[in-house]
Amino acid sequence: MSVFLHKYRTLMVLVVAQCFGQTAAPILVLLGGIVGAQIAPSHELATLPLAIMIAGTACATVPASMLMARFGRKTGFVSGTALAIAAGLIAAWSIEKALFSGFCFASFLIGNYLAFLQQFRFAAAESVSPDDVPKSLSILMLAGIVAAIIGPEAGERFSRVDGLRDFVGSFLGLSVLMTVSLVILLVFYRNTSMESEEVSGEARPLKEVLSQPTLMLAMSSAVVGYTVMSLIMTATPVSMHEMDHHSLEDTTWVVQSHILAMYIPSLFSGILVMKFGVMRIIQSGFVILVACVLVGWGKPELAHYWGALVLLGIGWNFMFLGGTTLLTQTYRASERFKVQALNDFLIFGLQAVGSLGAGLLLASLGWKGVMAFSVPWLILLLPAMVLVIRQRDGVK
Repeated sequence: MSVFLHKYRTLMVLVVAQCFGQTAAPILVLLGGIVGAQIAPSHELATLPLAIMIAGTACATVPASMLMARFGRKTGFVSGTALAIAAGLIAAWSIEKALFSGFCFASFLIGNYLAFLQQFRFAAAESVSPDDVPKSLSILMLAGIVAAIIGPEAGERFSRVDGLRDFVGSFLGLSVLMTVSLVILLVFYRNTSMESEEVSGEARPLKEVLSQPTLMLAMSSAVVGYTVMSLIMTATPVSMHEMDHHSLEDTTWVVQSHILAMYIPSLFSGILVMKFGVMRIIQSGFVILVACVLVGWGKPELAHYWGALVLLGIGWNFMFLGGTTLLTQTYRASERFKVQALNDFLIFGLQAVGSLGAGLLLASLGWKGVMAFSVPWLILLLPAMVLVIRQRDGVK
């Protein structure tokens, strides 16, 4: 047991810290559009806070990676979490004052924090041997199950607090959860280093690194998975609660189910990667996302919302885990921060397009327009998959 704890100590600390830290996104996903619909100057801007959150993530990916390259991962994780605590307080104050611009600013800061949180997966991968990377990433992603329960539950349970405007308590609760994560990181996390000979060596030119077919597949699968997921997920709370008049409890249930579906497959998806290879997992994720669009097509009832969002979560899990596993195989230790920064910048930059497009499409074309706009993204992935399969006969 002591050998196991020593070998996976960093992973376990990151898992526990992420259980609390990852609640920030579910809370904002559930309530961002609803709060926006209540305090935004126009209904078309209801989902703007969610788009700004993702834009904030894209803007902070490079600074977060460079900060950790210079000062270590612990400094980066602690700084990012402290930023999230402040963001929750700013959001609560902005809702109380009905200040939409302030709420958007808080959303941007939460997005900044998520860029630091995304680095957890790379820190986990660096703390284990290459053979243990898929399993370790799956274990880390299991923290999302806890976050999926705690986050939306806290957001809904504290949405009405005597003496405060609706949802102020939800974001005060967000700051409390971030504080718990901060304490865990401060007390227990230690920086680790990459020691494997397989990833050692001098840094290559970025052009040479990016020319690798494996890297092309890793980035494209993660980008498409995240963009489609963001587009549909962002639109769901507003479409359900504000437009189709489902209760907040039903909307919370669907969002929780979606987030659980994003992470429960991690109980076995790491094993599937090791057994069938990353290509099979990415292909399966693509098929599941197509099924998501088919289930959600048209004007859905509660069951259709639920089914589409569950499929969306599973498809994202397969594509993201497969893409991340591939990515860790493409760089040397001296290259890791710049490759990780570029990867996350592309993911969250394009994800912001999907999130922003959700509000515009929902306001102009309704739910069906949101689903229709998901199709081109899925089609764009097909040539990349075919090209990489042809270029890499050895990819399983």
